[in-house]
Amino acid sequence: MFSHFAFLDIGAPELIIILAIILLLFGGKKLPELSRSLGDSMRELRKGLSDGDAKSKTDTNVETDSGTSSPKIS
Repeated sequence: MFSHFAFLDIGAPELIIILAIILLLFGGKKLPELSRSLGDSMRELRKGLSDGDAKSKTDTNVETDSGTSSPKIS
């Protein structure tokens, strides 16, 4: 399942180094603002994806419902 991300085999020491570099680059005062904006972006992305899934499901249902009805001949 994770074979696509094999190059991201990151352990604890690597994560600590990456976080230390981020702390040095942005500073302690900017990190809360940066993480808050990242969280807001992820929330909007998930909301957009779920709205798109719901819309595509309703579009699919409309297409299948209209295609299955046959005219009644009397």
